[in-house]
Amino acid sequence: MPEIPAHPAATHRWTAVLALPAAALGLSSCAATADVEAAPQAHHPDCAQVMLTLPEQVGEFEQRPTTSQATSAWGDPSAVILRCGVEPLMAPTRLPCVAPSGVDWVWVEHEEHTQLISYGREPAVELLIEDEHVSESTMMDVQVALSTPVSAIEQTRECLAMEQALEQVD
Repeated sequence: MPEIPAHPAATHRWTAVLALPAAALGLSSCAATADVEAAPQAHHPDCAQVMLTLPEQVGEFEQRPTTSQATSAWGDPSAVILRCGVEPLMAPTRLPCVAPSGVDWVWVEHEEHTQLISYGREPAVELLIEDEHVSESTMMDVQVALSTPVSAIEQTRECLAMEQALEQVD
């Protein structure tokens, strides 16, 4: 090991040089940051409360850092993505709505993922689950784990029973 000079400025430089390999080792064990676009109302104060109470794990997926405010991701690559501050659904819909753990979620099927949007809460929260991870077990794990944080946003409307929804849409 090289002898560290006695001058304070030189000592500071050597400490920084010796710390670099340790810092590099620490960074190599971190999960990659997920690139997630922020929702239009990501700055809403209720989103901050949701973000503070998110679980570190959803089902088998570990949480990892994201690039935007009021977003989170679980799994590497991302299996589940959360965005707080999306536009709420205002009108009744024919899309299925379920309410595990007290939060109404509207399901929207897309080609490569399933989208869940909280209903009756403003701002709304969106969950995106990649198709390869969509199973009854995963969907239940995701909804149960993330309904508690989302319940911090006040509920002002509820999903209608299927018959009621059909009457209002017709």
